[in-house]
Amino acid sequence: MMNSSHNDSASRKYFQRKYFQSGELRLSYLDFNEESEHVLIMLHGYMANARSFAELVLRFKDWRIISLDQRGHGWSDHPPGKEYAREDYVNDIRNLIQSELGSGPVTILGHSLGGLNAYQFASRYPEMVKAVIVEDIGAEINADFSFADKLPARSASLKALRESLASAGLRAIDYFAESVFEDELGWGFRTDLHGLQVSVSQSNGIWWDDWLSSSCPILLIHGGRSFILDTEQARRMEARRPNTKLIVFEQCGHGVHADDLDGYFRAVNDFVNEQQALELEKRDHDSSEI
Repeated sequence: MMNSSHNDSASRKYFQRKYFQSGELRLSYLDFNEESEHVLIMLHGYMANARSFAELVLRFKDWRIISLDQRGHGWSDHPPGKEYAREDYVNDIRNLIQSELGSGPVTILGHSLGGLNAYQFASRYPEMVKAVIVEDIGAEINADFSFADKLPARSASLKALRESLASAGLRAIDYFAESVFEDELGWGFRTDLHGLQVSVSQSNGIWWDDWLSSSCPILLIHGGRSFILDTEQARRMEARRPNTKLIVFEQCGHGVHADDLDGYFRAVNDFVNEQQALELEKRDHDSSEI
């Protein structure tokens, strides 16, 4: 018979839900392996949440992973005035690092919305960032989330909620179904659906200045079958920005981390290990000159 108290203790040790204040909002994050000195922040995409990276997180045995529920998602507050401007997201990351991580510097991984937030943060606060992994988001963004207007606030069953996603024309049902909950009214999405269009409209745009203005190493991961980022733009992003490496997963869609978890982990792990090695080499070189 399994020792449930031991298992609960182990789970709490590795996945702890914590909160911090960002302006007027109380934001939530999952803290994994907090004993490690190597910190990797993970930022999910629209209609996802901190647990969307759960399978990936478990593979990073030597890293402390901070997986954020971004504003309007997961267990984090929904801004009452629909404050979803670019600077709102960037300031959330800054407040997270300053209040919870001693101001960094840290490595940041972001998917979609999270990738945009990550590279814009690096352009504004380079002293807080060691390296960035950007998953399938461009410097020119024109996303359409109008399907969200068709989704119900509540459904009578989880099956009905999943069917509402299919009826809205979505194919990645499992991805969106990661962020659901049940309350006394039925099944719903743990996302601010009313604020989603406000946020998307402010994420759309031309962001080449932000993409090009940082100097930290960036790994750009792209799904060859993505509906958000085309391969031609991904190659331009690599060519125009120094210190950028592009990896294309030809058979994957927008969510590479879900479509090819093994390949995605290898790519990210190789990248962060390479950055660690370079950092140690620089540290040894600097100490030898003293």
